[in-house]
Amino acid sequence: MAGRYFDQWQVGDRIAHAIRRTVTETDNLLITTLTHNPQPLHLDAEYAATTEFGRIVVNGTFTFALAVGISVADTTLCTLVANLGYDEVRMPGPVFIGDTLRVETEVVECRASASRPETGIVTFRHLAFNQRDELVCSFTRTALLRRSAP
Repeated sequence: MAGRYFDQWQVGDRIAHAIRRTVTETDNLLITTLTHNPQPLHLDAEYAATTEFGRIVVNGTFTFALAVGISVADTTLCTLVANLGYDEVRMPGPVFIGDTLRVETEVVECRASASRPETGIVTFRHLAFNQRDELVCSFTRTALLRRSAP
């Protein structure tokens, strides 16, 4: 697994990432407490049982971060200069402890960098799905990537 250089991407390129990950209680507990998020929906099973979900909902920042991480090996591993931004982050469905997530990526924009000729900018659209193929997270990620040759 290795990321691609800027000049190896084209708009419309798609990847179904091979890595999948089952979300654990520890994942949810760590991200929620490390970020000082006191939301009982993520931490209190008794409280969560009284909500429309009936159980703990995994912290969305973990879902988002996991989707980014799953995509890295196939997109930007060792070719990234910097992530420039994340946009249009959506959480259309809940993630629960024990759900297994997978990610698909599509290139939606490619352009040369005006200020750094040895790089280019690629915008990826990432989609995360649970084991029932329900969309649980979507966002765009704009990355500054090295060219394979200057």
